[in-house]
Amino acid sequence: MKDWHTSSYSANGGECVEVREGEYTQVRDTKHRDSGCLAFPVSEWRALLADIDSL
Repeated sequence: MKDWHTSSYSANGGECVEVREGEYTQVRDTKHRDSGCLAFPVSEWRALLADIDSL
């Protein structure tokens, strides 16, 4: 697994989500890191990003 990171568009880093890529892509809230994360298969994460990019 890679390290957690935020988007380069997140200037303050305090009100966003963090992502960690590996076998599954994990997403968590930066304000509640201890509350767990959501995990998505890589194929589903890529499909989400492609849909967002097409907007």
